[in-house]
Parts: sequence; C-alpha cells; structure tokens
Amino acid sequence: MKYKELAQKSKEELQKILAENKKKIQDVRFKEAVGSVKNTKEIRDKKKENARILTYLNNTK
Repeated sequence: MKYKELAQKSKEELQKILAENKKKIQDVRFKEAVGSVKNTKEIRDKKKENARILTYLNNTK
C-alpha cells in the first residue's frame, strides 16, 4: 500500500489493517517454523506496510 493510498483511508481502517498485518506476520512465522511456507518475502512486505501506516498515523496527530 502506497503512502498516497493511506491518506484516503480513515484512522480506524488503518488500525484495522495494521492489526490484520500483525496477525498475518505471526501466521507466516509459525508456518515458516514448521517448514510449510515458500514465500518468506511476505513477512518483509507486511512489516514495511506496517511501518508506513504507523508513520502516517504519527504524522497526522
């Protein structure tokens, strides 16, 4: 998700996306530990998206 797209969403929507991303990261980590995950890049992408969301939220206070 790009920074411009974040500006179009409400604060509640962004917090919901943030929570979903955290859950996805946790799920992928568990799958990675078991060995059933092929795409580990997903963790990095979700962490970057979370950072963008948090940066946007902190700048709009």
